[in-house]
Amino acid sequence: MSDVIAQATGLVKTYPPRDKRSAPFTAVNGIDFTLHRGEAFGFLGPNGAGKSSTMRMLACVSPPTAGTLRVLGLDPAADGRRIRARIGVVPQDDALDTELSVRENLLIYGRYFGLSTDVIDERATGLLDFAQLSDKAAERVDALSGGMRRRLTIARSLINEPEILLLDEPTTGLDPQARHVLWDRLFRLKQQGVTLVLTTHYMDEAEQLCDRLVVMDGGKIVAMGSPAELIAAHATREVLELRFGIGEQAAALDKLRQAVTGDRIEELPDRLLWYTAEGDAALAAAHTLGLTPVTALVRRSSLEDVFLALTGRTLVD
Repeated sequence: MSDVIAQATGLVKTYPPRDKRSAPFTAVNGIDFTLHRGEAFGFLGPNGAGKSSTMRMLACVSPPTAGTLRVLGLDPAADGRRIRARIGVVPQDDALDTELSVRENLLIYGRYFGLSTDVIDERATGLLDFAQLSDKAAERVDALSGGMRRRLTIARSLINEPEILLLDEPTTGLDPQARHVLWDRLFRLKQQGVTLVLTTHYMDEAEQLCDRLVVMDGGKIVAMGSPAELIAAHATREVLELRFGIGEQAAALDKLRQAVTGDRIEELPDRLLWYTAEGDAALAAAHTLGLTPVTALVRRSSLEDVFLALTGRTLVD
């Protein structure tokens, strides 16, 4: 069995103009990527970068405008139904039937795949246990917390035992505890051989879950690699975060950029980021320049620093 489970070459998605005065909009502009069986692969980027359009093409619900795409060795244009039978989709909105019970949501969804009642019932029992919802099986969905609903949505997407699971912003709106529970469920799926493909705005989530990822901006891929590779390539070993009093940041930025050579200084609305090999030495240099930050923090570089460096935006536009 081939290790490659999906591959795109020169993939383009263009949408028609909204009106006669508008031009066609290219959401995905000639991207290449390869997904390997059993890995977790992430698409990162600001809103409008092309992530969701790419996911819709992978899900075989939106045809490519140009380029080639193969999913499970098949052509989505000709074999969309066969591909959809072998993948699972977790949309950003849960879209559960809130008037039905937890178990009934699984049973009804299983019928869409032509599964027998006995098979659906057996799988539903196992999925409820996997999602830690066995004790909620008879409750209506509208009585569940947000984290429980998200776990139910993932359980529902697994009723057909998919080879690929597509997850669009899987933990948006969840509290930290619920996010960690969900991360554990997804990690277990990967251990079972399911290929995970996800979009996320949470950089810590991408670092925790993804073996490889791409950063998209303006419909193009601007970087690709493992989280560690991207951090090594696009950030320094450490970052010094400096926060200043109201009205003091602009002057501090000017002074640093005049005095510092070789290192990059990033301005955010609430703080300055000094990318450097030695954060403590940078802080000492800031004090030598007469700067008195309200707070100063030296930390290791993260995937968030890579994201900011490559896209020039905050995490959510």
